[in-house]
Amino acid sequence: MLEPIEPDQQPENELKESSSSEEEIKPAILPKPILMQDKKNWVRKSLLSLGIYAFLFYFIFDGDISYIAAVLVALLIHEFGHFFAMKAFNYSNVKLFVLPLLGAYVTGKKSIISQRQMSIVILAGPLPGIVIGFCLLISTLFFPNERIEMLGNIFFILNLFNLLPFVPLDGGRLLETLFISHNHTIRVIFTVISIIVLALVAILTHSLIFLIIPVSMIFDLIMEVKNQKIRDYLKQENINFTSDYDSLPNTNYWTIRDCILLSFNKRYAGIQAGVHQYSVLEGGLIQHVIAILKTPFIKDMTILEKIGIIFTYILFLVILPIFTFILIKLIN
Repeated sequence: MLEPIEPDQQPENELKESSSSEEEIKPAILPKPILMQDKKNWVRKSLLSLGIYAFLFYFIFDGDISYIAAVLVALLIHEFGHFFAMKAFNYSNVKLFVLPLLGAYVTGKKSIISQRQMSIVILAGPLPGIVIGFCLLISTLFFPNERIEMLGNIFFILNLFNLLPFVPLDGGRLLETLFISHNHTIRVIFTVISIIVLALVAILTHSLIFLIIPVSMIFDLIMEVKNQKIRDYLKQENINFTSDYDSLPNTNYWTIRDCILLSFNKRYAGIQAGVHQYSVLEGGLIQHVIAILKTPFIKDMTILEKIGIIFTYILFLVILPIFTFILIKLIN
């Protein structure tokens, strides 16, 4: 006579065997690649770029060393204004880069961006330069000196130009920060207007080499429109992309990476979406994922603070230049 089997013994054993086999078969999600920060070489690269900048300017301005030095000094003081403002607000990995013939820029990281702090960081570049230019020009009214006057004009014009209300200039970035930073449609319209204006300025001033800026902005705009479509899909699927790279979950990295591969299949030809393996192009994909991510943005400015920032902006862009021009005319 066969002894009956306890009904809960066999199923429990089978369940254990089944679950353990599933764990063995189910592949683990690869961790997102580590973002390598180049903390040692950025100074060397910036100095090299600065040397190239000076070398090219030497030929463009017929070897006028004093003019080249004046432009570089004004440029560096402008960018160091941004640099030290970022440092004051505890931005990490703050770096200054020089782009030959095009200018310079400062980068930095922060887990949460403050509207108030960003506005100050933006204004910290052009405002000191305008004040320096104003002081130099006023001093030449009492102690005439051609070189000081040239230096004052360079400080004044370079920083006033940066305050014009068009991206990627500081004036355009300030208006974006205050009013339209999270409205994609308005940002696109604003960028298109900026491209047209900057292209016209380059053509009318016969500075055709500066057409590089609006042309590069066109490619950046096309990229941003496609990136926004990816964000729209992620939002629809309730996948969080408002994060920095370090805080991004592994699953979200691979999901965003798959979206990039599907949207930019020609750019990343040979890499298959859905196959979660590291690629030789992973470095570029990491930077593209970072471009998709949105850093949390806090609107922490009151109406009075915005009015104060706008008044300061108009003061330095319009009122102070007009006052300087009138003063120079009256004394001369």
